[in-house]
Amino acid sequence: MHPFAYFEPKTLDETIALLSQHGRAADLMAGGTDLLVEIKEHIRRPAAVINLKTIPGLAELACDAATGLRIGALVTVRTIETSPAVQRLYPALAGAAREIGSIQIRNRATVVGNVCRASPSADTLPPLIAFGAHVEMVGPAGTRSLPLEAFFTGPGKTALGADEVVTAIVLPPPAAQAGSDYIKHGRRRAMELATVGVAVSLRRDGDVCRDLRIVLGAVAPTPIRARAAEALLEGVAPDEATVAAAGRAARDEARPISNVRASADYRRAMVAVLTRRAVAAAWERTGREIQP
Repeated sequence: MHPFAYFEPKTLDETIALLSQHGRAADLMAGGTDLLVEIKEHIRRPAAVINLKTIPGLAELACDAATGLRIGALVTVRTIETSPAVQRLYPALAGAAREIGSIQIRNRATVVGNVCRASPSADTLPPLIAFGAHVEMVGPAGTRSLPLEAFFTGPGKTALGADEVVTAIVLPPPAAQAGSDYIKHGRRRAMELATVGVAVSLRRDGDVCRDLRIVLGAVAPTPIRARAAEALLEGVAPDEATVAAAGRAARDEARPISNVRASADYRRAMVAVLTRRAVAAAWERTGREIQP
């Protein structure tokens, strides 16, 4: 294994000072499920590894219908997966957490780590964006917040500064009569990266959709909103024909590549299918079914 300096800071201020000293040569560690593997395989060669485990307050999870959801930087994927409050208020996120790796990985991996890894196929990213999540960061200049959909700048790249730490992911409280869903498609049923992922969040207002968000994963360099598809469903009753049209619009907005897991054409076709299914499932969670 490549040798590196190892630090266990006790405060965020100490962490920021270490990052300011080492810059991009340092890697932060929360769960370590990606970092340690990549160090062993010589994919990453950090000069310093900064373990966040001993900083108080970062492992806190708060979930409430009135105040929303706050996911600290050390909250594990398994904690999100098994939280009754998250399952009830943010079901698409709880479902996405169940799709990540094995149970052993989920017990160590953190949601914030999954976000900062910025993989286009990461399972938590589409539902978090669909729920309107923000990223809270702290650095030498203080604390700042950024919408999660603006956080990703490319595959494996984010807007996080070299001397900044993500402290939490924050989601607004769910609206009354809200519904959501996340569907992942891959070659295997478990332990698989997404070939396509689609998350939907919406609100029922009588017989029509409001505040619709459709987010596509693994079909562009970053997770993307399918805004044309959203516009087709906003303020209308989601019958089968309209939902099918939204699926086709989402397909046309996707920008996939071909690789060993699937061709670009196959991914586009699956975007249309999964968008239809996710919209129908989200709408059904509001207590209604899609009418023919």
